[in-house]
Amino acid sequence: MARLRYATDQDKSVLLNNFEARGWIQVNSDDDWNFYWANVQNVKTVFSVESGYRLGDDQVINHFPNHVELTRKDLMVKNIKRYRKELDKEGNPLAEKDEFGRYIHFDFIPQTFMLPADYNLFVEEFRKNPNIPWIMKPCGKARGIGIFLVNKLSQLKKWSRDSKTSNFAPPTAKDTYVISKYIDNPLLIGGKKFDLRLYVLVTSFRPLKCYMYRLGFCRFCTVKYNASMNELDNMFVHLTNVSIQKHGEDYNAVHGGKWTVENLRLFIESSRGKEVSDKLFDDIYWCIVHSLKAVSGVIANDRHCFECYGYDIIIDDNLKPWLIEVNASPSLTATTSSDRIMKYNLINDVINIVIPKGETPDVRWSRIPAKDALGNFDILYDEELAQSDGPGQDMRGKPGMGGMNARLGRELKRQTLATWK
Repeated sequence: MARLRYATDQDKSVLLNNFEARGWIQVNSDDDWNFYWANVQNVKTVFSVESGYRLGDDQVINHFPNHVELTRKDLMVKNIKRYRKELDKEGNPLAEKDEFGRYIHFDFIPQTFMLPADYNLFVEEFRKNPNIPWIMKPCGKARGIGIFLVNKLSQLKKWSRDSKTSNFAPPTAKDTYVISKYIDNPLLIGGKKFDLRLYVLVTSFRPLKCYMYRLGFCRFCTVKYNASMNELDNMFVHLTNVSIQKHGEDYNAVHGGKWTVENLRLFIESSRGKEVSDKLFDDIYWCIVHSLKAVSGVIANDRHCFECYGYDIIIDDNLKPWLIEVNASPSLTATTSSDRIMKYNLINDVINIVIPKGETPDVRWSRIPAKDALGNFDILYDEELAQSDGPGQDMRGKPGMGGMNARLGRELKRQTLATWK
């Protein structure tokens, strides 16, 4: 195994222990490194025109230059909406709509507006169903910071006054918000709301190559869910972020309010049946792949880059998954011992895929790792293999792409393959 030079600006044990276990040598980010695990701010510097920095063939970095096209809340929604419209214009059967004008296959993000830009459109929609809850999120923040729920226009006007954006003046990137219909019928386990944190590794956008990590987890609220409008301000009921829940009186530091994805699968299989469970996860894979396809044309597909995204998914009581957001820097802080082991293994498996066999990186290689290098990752979708060998295999080894076969049937799939290529 080569003694590679690594740089990082994050003091996380799951990262540093992985580098040390490989005998890698730490250097500064402005030195000659082979592997750089950078925060999103420093990635901007690496790829800025002003820096004059030019990456060599033996250098890889953990973010794409404009990853925000997927990881910033407003841009993710904008790109998915654009993607759906493009397929609709092409007459692609994937863009089929129901009698109410809703996308049948692409209805996996809640109805969302940008504020203040879309304020009038939001008000028009709000008045169709007044008093239902909506959730406000600042576009440029994470860990639940600045999120709140509203069910009256007066609350929004108060927010406008309090945030000093009088008359909804043109916003800066700093104060732009998204407002989305709140999923007020979440699937509950033990009476509590939860969401899924899933890890997806992308090594290329054109062609798309992405991998799903098996060891994701559910994050539970500490307080039982209550749909009452009187509880809209109780974030321990509504927000699953560990950064919020760990301050609750009922937070359990032993298990951290987390379940493994495998436990969720077993729970749904035992309560609803295996076929229902399989369909749910097929639907999840479906929305993940197409969220990546939605940005594949706009992401700067630099060959030196890879990205380990943290996908947040909420499942409603009809077992329909909703894509809530995608994180460019999912937390590597370990809240429990099992959390630390899982995240250490996650980083280990990421490195084994992007730097196979621990050799010096070479960005000219084909980026199709050997099966034994995948660890706990499974190939979610490989566009190159799909083009050369047909539809390929999904994560369970069945024909199709994460539920594509089950959802649309083989005939429709054949019709649409040409469009995907």
